[in-house]
Amino acid sequence: MASIGINVASETVTINVSNSHNDAVSFEQKYSRSLKIYELKHKLEPITGGSAGTMKLELYSGARLLCKLDDDNLPLLSYPIDDGMRIHVIDNFQLFQENVPKFELSQEEYDKKADSLRSFLKKNNLGKYNEEEMAKLEEDRKRQEDEDRKKLEATTIGARCRVTTKGQPTRLGTILYKGSLENKPGTFFGVRFDEPLGVNDGSVNGKRYFECDPKYGSFVAPKAVEVGDFPPEEFSLDDEL
Repeated sequence: MASIGINVASETVTINVSNSHNDAVSFEQKYSRSLKIYELKHKLEPITGGSAGTMKLELYSGARLLCKLDDDNLPLLSYPIDDGMRIHVIDNFQLFQENVPKFELSQEEYDKKADSLRSFLKKNNLGKYNEEEMAKLEEDRKRQEDEDRKKLEATTIGARCRVTTKGQPTRLGTILYKGSLENKPGTFFGVRFDEPLGVNDGSVNGKRYFECDPKYGSFVAPKAVEVGDFPPEEFSLDDEL
């Protein structure tokens, strides 16, 4: 996550887009975190030349595969995505041929396509063209923000917690920070995990928020954190084979 492993409902996220036709090339793009995966695929069509109906998406932090974006009806904010990560598009790319430059339609050309996903959404009043659905998404976003605020206010520094995020194992740790991060929308818990299952040392982009060893820290969306009596797990060499 720029890479800090955050799963948070904030306004936008800036990512790199690569594809299986030429994974050595990627393009930086900015998208709303409220986009559903099928809407994101539609936006990736003119960039990659792939088809929203057949493309598969994978989320990477550096060279590490975090998860597959495999539920078309979920919004981006349901996945552990953050600035600087990479979405890899896998498709047949039948429009590509060897030594042919990247296929890319202009927005004007894409708007004219009668068989595009955008045309389908408009015709069937789906996605962002469904005012009722968009109003519900906005209502859900505001409700989540209110729940996050209440959880942060009720949680004390030093509390034990359990973190559950999509594509990651359940992790136990201690809350050492709560609040906002510089240049990042939303609020977060800064967690020091009991095991090296994090992605940082309590700092982001050179600014320190709490102290811990490398790979023991992460900043996590409040909704992914359960505060409670979670004692550290004890490990013994007798448990190893």
